[in-house]
Amino acid sequence: MKWEKLKPPEPDDPMCCCECDIYQYRCCCDCEDLDEAFNRWLKEKPLSCGLQSPVLRTMINHLEISMIPALLLLPLLLKAAALHYLLGITILTALPGLVLSYYYATHRRKRRTLFFLTLALYSLAYMYYLFIVEILPRGDVSPLQTCAVTTGMILTIVSLIYTKRGPGFVPASRHEVNRQRMVAKDDSTRSDGFIQATVAEQTGKHPPTTKWSLCPVCKIMRPPRAGHCRTCGSCVQRLDHHCIWINSCVGQANHRSFLQTLCVFVLTSVYGIGLVLRSLCPRQYRMTALFYCPGVYSQPSTALCFTCCWYSSIITVGLLYLLVAQVLNISFNVTGREAQLALRNKKGQSRLWGLVIDTGEYSRGFYQNWAEFLTMADSSVTLHSSPTDLV
Repeated sequence: MKWEKLKPPEPDDPMCCCECDIYQYRCCCDCEDLDEAFNRWLKEKPLSCGLQSPVLRTMINHLEISMIPALLLLPLLLKAAALHYLLGITILTALPGLVLSYYYATHRRKRRTLFFLTLALYSLAYMYYLFIVEILPRGDVSPLQTCAVTTGMILTIVSLIYTKRGPGFVPASRHEVNRQRMVAKDDSTRSDGFIQATVAEQTGKHPPTTKWSLCPVCKIMRPPRAGHCRTCGSCVQRLDHHCIWINSCVGQANHRSFLQTLCVFVLTSVYGIGLVLRSLCPRQYRMTALFYCPGVYSQPSTALCFTCCWYSSIITVGLLYLLVAQVLNISFNVTGREAQLALRNKKGQSRLWGLVIDTGEYSRGFYQNWAEFLTMADSSVTLHSSPTDLV
């Protein structure tokens, strides 16, 4: 069971040991560690947390190190990777591992962090800065192409800001409104019940359940397909997942803008990488220039731009995979949370080489699924939203 310590928290899981109110034992995250701490307490031995001062322990646990690595280490690492291609391979290979290690560390604590949002925004700004300072003076990029890259960057930021407005939290008072609405429709539902049951038996298709469920954490009634996010601490309508790159959940209110942000960023990044490679390696094809570009390490500026192309390509490939997964999930009308629960409960079917999990509960066909996604309401987007949610 040791491998479960590296997994992100599952949706609606029971309380972890690190979330107990006894702060003295919050340093013990898993049940095995809690048992060990309890045995030490029975034997009157101190805890092996390494830090005995509660004040110092609290400062380290709540220290936000988001700005320091993103703003200082990223340019230094990229410049060091530009010194030699072997050094570049080593750094660019180790960099995703460092980011993933911090990702699992923050998910084990189930807390929000600005590290990934800061890294994403600073990487976008730094790549655009190098494009303006190093690539434009070479004279290989036309003003129209520069305008296209700038427009793509602005649209990415605007879409990201719109996504950060809120995922659509479930208000505590919405259940009462839904209850009154269901009582008003109760008579008509009973009269149509026999007809609906007959149609369901003939077609073999049953409509998805519309029962509300009680959140075990928030203790409020929530609509179907809603889920509780441990990181945000609230229930979200049609919860898809908690995205670390935007420091927010992706739900019913911001799912479309999240998909738009991914599309705009991927297109802008691919187009920008192509322009940089054509300027650095004019005699090479764009597909092969990323792997073979003679003379690119002869100057520090060209070597840095070439290294940033590799860095941008790694990020683009990762986000492209996320974009493909999102498009497939929408096509089958399944959210990331529902796919995760289906895998855990062994109720879903793996489709397209494991890229999507088809639960078959809400899918009504390709066109109907996309029509539902593009027209779903985003009321309650302003609930629980504040100016601080933009970061």
